[in-house]
Amino acid sequence: MSTTAELLKGAAELFPDEVVTAAHVRHIDLPLGAGKFALITLDNGLDHTKPTTFGPQSLANLNTAVDQVEKEAAAGDIVGAGVTGKPFIFAVGADLKGVELLKRHEDALAIGKGGHEVFKRLSGLAVPTFAYYNGAAMGGGVEVGLHCTYRTVSKALPAFSLPEVFLGLVPGWGGCVLLPNLIGADRAVSVVIENSLNQNKQLKGEQVFELGIADALFEGADFLEQSLIWTASVLKGDTEVVRAEIDRGAAWDEAVARGKAIADGKVHGAAPAAYRALEIIAAAKNGDRQQGFDAEDQALADLIMGGELRSGIYAFNLVQKRAKRPAGAPDKKLARPVTKVGVVGAGLMASQLALLFARRLEVPVVLTDIDQARVDKGVDYVHGEIDKLLLKGRVNQDKANRLKGLVSGDLDKAAAFGDADFVIEAVFEEMGVKQKVFAEVEAVVPEHAILATNTSSLSVTEMASKLKNPERVVGFHFFNPVAILPLLEIVRAERTDDASLATAFSVAKSLKKTAVLVKDAPAFVVNRILTRFMGEIQNVIDEGTPIAVAEKAVEPLGLPMSPLVLLELVGPAIGLHVSETLNGAFPDRFKVSPNLAAVVKAGKRGFYVYDSGKPELDPEVVALLEQGDAVLTEEQVRDRVLDAVAQEIGLMLDEGVVAEAQDIDLCLITGAGWPFHLGGITPYLDREGVSERVTGKKFLAPGVASVPA
Repeated sequence: MSTTAELLKGAAELFPDEVVTAAHVRHIDLPLGAGKFALITLDNGLDHTKPTTFGPQSLANLNTAVDQVEKEAAAGDIVGAGVTGKPFIFAVGADLKGVELLKRHEDALAIGKGGHEVFKRLSGLAVPTFAYYNGAAMGGGVEVGLHCTYRTVSKALPAFSLPEVFLGLVPGWGGCVLLPNLIGADRAVSVVIENSLNQNKQLKGEQVFELGIADALFEGADFLEQSLIWTASVLKGDTEVVRAEIDRGAAWDEAVARGKAIADGKVHGAAPAAYRALEIIAAAKNGDRQQGFDAEDQALADLIMGGELRSGIYAFNLVQKRAKRPAGAPDKKLARPVTKVGVVGAGLMASQLALLFARRLEVPVVLTDIDQARVDKGVDYVHGEIDKLLLKGRVNQDKANRLKGLVSGDLDKAAAFGDADFVIEAVFEEMGVKQKVFAEVEAVVPEHAILATNTSSLSVTEMASKLKNPERVVGFHFFNPVAILPLLEIVRAERTDDASLATAFSVAKSLKKTAVLVKDAPAFVVNRILTRFMGEIQNVIDEGTPIAVAEKAVEPLGLPMSPLVLLELVGPAIGLHVSETLNGAFPDRFKVSPNLAAVVKAGKRGFYVYDSGKPELDPEVVALLEQGDAVLTEEQVRDRVLDAVAQEIGLMLDEGVVAEAQDIDLCLITGAGWPFHLGGITPYLDREGVSERVTGKKFLAPGVASVPA
């Protein structure tokens, strides 16, 4: 049997580039004459922008610190021991860069065991132990604290979570076992399953306290000082920590059932992590810690060697790293300053854009439209949304007044845009209308002004073709709802120059959007893939497959919503318009569904009605449908849809619509909410053998979103 030190030494050899966290031990004379205390501070020596993580060497350092503290506790030299972090950061868990490198099940098992062996020593010391959550704590950072006897948390703590299920793992260093035994199964299911699958929702310090994870809550300014006074009070017996009784009866089983329903609703059985975590939580009801830790080790190792986790890490890296350095973007030094923004149009999309520009750039934003009533409605919408931010405490009164003052409307384009540096149009999706708008704007804006279009599918090159200065036109395609979806497709038209493109990327960064450079090709990236995906679903329905079968066929992908619910969100008329655009460009692959056209003509908002609270097929829509008699099975539908998507992605990469397959995945994750466990789409197509079946090769190199060879 390997010792903990040997386990960690072996793991460290696999991960030579680890950013190592030190575990410094210092001794403190506690207030109130409570005695000598050992405080371990976790610190990787870097500032708060590089959070502290646990790789194998970091765990070994903590293990060495615990060796020292254990001796002092046994000798009676200390009355207690604590763990805290560097300023603003407690610890954010396992180092995922190390996890990516693992190639063998036994190495993955060693990581799980190594963490458990070190952390559980904290609960085995001869003195009480304390965790002081002073800053961001995630994953293993949360778990190291769960092994302590007591916990305090800072009111200033911005982010606390067990995000493993979101990535395709389970909390594997005690989270699945200790948390339900501390706060009850139902609350634990909320933290481990529900928050994780809800786009990795974070808890604030006060919520951590309210859930019972922490025993005391203190202000951020003197957090450690107050925590030590409280510690002294606990150790002297002046403060008694009372925790709620844990219900180990039916409530525990009901919580696990609730967790399964949440997982089914989010991933439809498509990703194993949530279900593995729930199995461990269910078994933890018996309170047998070691049995639970062994189950965590096994689940962790199995999942580390599985495709979903590799896809999850790949997706995480796309969003965290690639998104910050967009492929193909010109030198940012070429970007020109933007001190005033114009928005052509004052409808809902235009108004959302005006709000975003005002909030993020904090420069004057002017809306125009064809009549005063529309202009007023657009400005009123923006002001109303700012009032809502004020009510929610997201901005103070001064900031709200300032933001409202920045947004105005004007019917006269010359007055509105005469000194604007960046003008974006969000008018009706029709080429003639957009060309006319751009001609009017070009006549009144300064020579350096960027002209941006929010078109979702039309050619930016054609839109700019009749202008005197087509080189300053860029595509700037947002996704709805603008405030929520991070993606911004930046389209380089045939004559767009580097300075205009650099300015567009600079503005995107100020807007806090994920910008991806795309070629001026029909429907760009997201809408082209979604239209092919949904078009194939529509085709099989038109040919005769029942709607329920077609919808259920793609459930195993674990998408955020079914295709026809997505169509409802997009709007059938927009869906039809994009399919017509793509049919014009690629008639052999994109059909225009007569049934969809009939639904739009009838003025229907979608295929479903919600009278009972649940989606049910609208009988009026069903009456409109004309179907053939070719009925496919779910599996046949799924194969056909995935083959179509793989073909389209292969063609888009051949055409150079984006630099690499990674950009397609980044677009789908940030623009369409496709799940991390799919890695967007290409890792899934590779893993399921679809890519090779359709294109003859995989989209990604081995090890990019899979276990290294």
